Amino acid sequence: MAISTRRALAAYRNIYGALRATNFTANRFSSLIGSTFSPIRYETVPCSLEQTTNFLLESRRSFAKGRKQIRDEVDGDDYGSVTTAVNVGPNIKATAVSQMEAAIDALSRELTKLRTGRASAGMLDHIIVDSGGVKTPLCRMAVISVLDPKTLSVNPYDPDSLKELEKAIISSPLGLNPQSDNQRLIVPIPPLTKEHVQAVCKVVAKSSEDVKQSIRRARQKALDTIKKSVPKKKDKDKSASAFSDDDAKRLEKEIDDLTKKFIKSAEDMCKSKDKEITSS
Repeated sequence: MAISTRRALAAYRNIYGALRATNFTANRFSSLIGSTFSPIRYETVPCSLEQTTNFLLESRRSFAKGRKQIRDEVDGDDYGSVTTAVNVGPNIKATAVSQMEAAIDALSRELTKLRTGRASAGMLDHIIVDSGGVKTPLCRMAVISVLDPKTLSVNPYDPDSLKELEKAIISSPLGLNPQSDNQRLIVPIPPLTKEHVQAVCKVVAKSSEDVKQSIRRARQKALDTIKKSVPKKKDKDKSASAFSDDDAKRLEKEIDDLTKKFIKSAEDMCKSKDKEITSS
């Protein structure tokens, strides 16, 4: 502001000096040529330094008021900031579903490993074969098929690995004794003893409880995230979240329904496995 004032004052002095010089030259010219011509008169508009300074001050104040008005209209105190409403509900639900589905998949794999009195191709999938120092799942080295309810057939992709497959099956905790015909392995499934049935049923019950806990943990994580996503009362006006209290309650109900659905699915899988074990 001080610089602008000094510049205005300098300009005023220059203009005033030029006008005085012009008026002085006109008067001298008039006196030299006599009365033939009338003297040229120049009228200057009076403009004091105080008036010039006031004009500059008023212009600067008007400009400042205009900037403040634009700032208030855009975003209150946060001039130039742009906020976008974000709905986090779908992401929370998708994450919970993914975690619950992973728990169900883990349960399915565990139940498949358990031996029952009936032949199942999946019961050999978890067996690891040590072939030349490289550990590989048996299902990647051979085709496993069911010959009858009490017999499995193992056909290796490489006939030279037949001995390694046989050794891996015998050393597994399934208690199987495969027979080789130099091309494939015939794996008879022996009947379960009463003690073995009880032991397997206990494993099924423990697996069921473990997967239920995993599903409930996924539910609790989702509910905690929902609670954190709802803006507090003092922050509701400033928050850019599109997640309201009603949305939170609706999503909590959906998460509870999903929890019940996945827990029932786990229970049904375990009941089916128990029935398969006891009826074999």
